[in-house]
Amino acid sequence: MRTAWRRLAAAVVAVLLAAPPALGQVRIKDIADIEGVRDNQLVGYGLVVGLNGTGDRLRSSPFTRQSLIGVLERLGVNTRDQEVRLDTRNVAAVMVTANLPPFARPGSRIDIAVSTLGDASNITGGTLLVTPLLGADGEVYAVAQGAVTTGAIAARGQGSSVVRGVPTAGRIPSGATVEREVPFQFAQGGTLRLSLRNPDLTTARRVAAAINRASGGGVANATDPRTVALNVGGRDPIAFLTEIEQLRVQPDQVARVVIEEASGTIVMGANVRVSTVAIAQGNLTIRITETPQVSQPNALSNGQTVVTPRTNIEVDDQAERRMGILRGGVTLEELVRGLNSLGVGPRDLISILQAVKAAGALQAELEIR
Repeated sequence: MRTAWRRLAAAVVAVLLAAPPALGQVRIKDIADIEGVRDNQLVGYGLVVGLNGTGDRLRSSPFTRQSLIGVLERLGVNTRDQEVRLDTRNVAAVMVTANLPPFARPGSRIDIAVSTLGDASNITGGTLLVTPLLGADGEVYAVAQGAVTTGAIAARGQGSSVVRGVPTAGRIPSGATVEREVPFQFAQGGTLRLSLRNPDLTTARRVAAAINRASGGGVANATDPRTVALNVGGRDPIAFLTEIEQLRVQPDQVARVVIEEASGTIVMGANVRVSTVAIAQGNLTIRITETPQVSQPNALSNGQTVVTPRTNIEVDDQAERRMGILRGGVTLEELVRGLNSLGVGPRDLISILQAVKAAGALQAELEIR
């Protein structure tokens, strides 16, 4: 009997350990970054060669002409005496950008983006010549070179042309080699800081509380809505961070409604609430349709063909739509259901939400972009 109970207890423990985390909980590593560990932007200027007559016009792009002359001089070819005769469209001046990830060591490869500067129409299939990439301090951190891919399609005929994508901007996967690293040391003075990606006081307190429960207390302290300070002490910082980044917390968020008027996109947070409010939506629509009728006389009547105008006017006042009432404290689901019951589209819904906010009934932050 005892053996059966032990087996049952072991099975229950196994189920509990394998159970999924609480609904809404996420790992700390998914909502916070280590302060100071970040990407660094790099930029450079270079030339793309090998284009099929789709590069810059040297007469209208003097920077491309001067860059081409400089590159040829460094390779031992003197073209300054024949500068006027340079008339190729197989070269394009480009700006090269990249993000240098944290802890990138010399010899590592990173992706780069290539964008035209002049009047080049297509850089697909071109090759970027050696281009140094500079940081904000003016130092060279990487060197780029390689074949450019745009993923665009451009075809042109005598009467028409087709362009899909952006053929004047492309990428080179692993197109740059890191030459210098950005130094960073963990836990200088025994302190680390976690930076929340979405600042919130409640979330910061929950993160600190979860870390203190797992480590015995007195380790984490929320100093502001974005920052949680960690006292590493004599611990190994790498091992300590590995342990706490797997802890799960339930992040909180401000009630917010985001409206993108250009595309008609509306995004509402789960905490959005509406006080009791009555909503009526409707427009007067007048539709006028012209359907002229042709009156054709008989063949021997000596009559004339007459066009008789016929006008059809329809008036839609949307009288079937009624005023809807949203009760106070409704949830997001109830709010959307109530507005959909009025038969409104995204454009009308934007106007309704703005009016509800102006009436003081929308208990959320309204962000219009």
